[in-house]
Amino acid sequence: MTKFLNIKSLKIIIFLFTFSFLLFTLASLSGAQSTIRSPNYEITWPNVNMGAGLPSSTNYNLGATMGQTAPGLYTSTGYKVRAGFWYLKSIIAFAFSISDISIEFGTLTPGTPTTQTNTLTVSVGGAGGYTVKASENKPMTSDNNNTIPDTTCDAGTCSQTTAGVWSQNTIYGFGFNMSGTDIPSDFVDTTYFRQFADRNAGETIQTVMSGTNVGTNKQATVTYKANISNIQAAGTYRNILSFVATPTY
Repeated sequence: MTKFLNIKSLKIIIFLFTFSFLLFTLASLSGAQSTIRSPNYEITWPNVNMGAGLPSSTNYNLGATMGQTAPGLYTSTGYKVRAGFWYLKSIIAFAFSISDISIEFGTLTPGTPTTQTNTLTVSVGGAGGYTVKASENKPMTSDNNNTIPDTTCDAGTCSQTTAGVWSQNTIYGFGFNMSGTDIPSDFVDTTYFRQFADRNAGETIQTVMSGTNVGTNKQATVTYKANISNIQAAGTYRNILSFVATPTY
């Protein structure tokens, strides 16, 4: 007798890490330049500007710094100095979204792979780019503690760190493919899949999107794939995926 499984839901949690910056102006300093300290920073040779601020009117907003003696980008082995300009002042706010946070496969038929998709969207304006990383809390597990294992792909060629071809219907498990913008290079085409890193097994969360260029609405599609054998125990299987989006400034 053929057994059917109902994967009721694959819940996804999104963690969005953003960073706030304290923009400060040394509005009025007298005397010689000296070291400026606080619990969080030290400026050994501060530049005392004639004026700075954020003047605005009905028709404009202006970020201004006056009096910088040597503006520009200076580089040498081991360092870069970006002087006199707001290099990290971005007009693109960091944002991350996912099109669907609950994925349902419905009833699975043994030997017949089922796929579902959702879309990751990132906007980023920071000079250092961004990363999106993903992991699972555990393999897909039923209420009776049976599991659908993470796929190893055809000939055992994939893992949580490396994608491999998964095209044979006799290879069972759960995995994912990435396509679109800023995806890892090992996702060669739509036949290449990985396992999700299993945090319960101590595996390290893995990058699924990353880039150094600014831009709005960068998109990548995640394709989730599940395939079971005819001896898989019936039940409702689920797990939780976590996506962590981090800008770099």
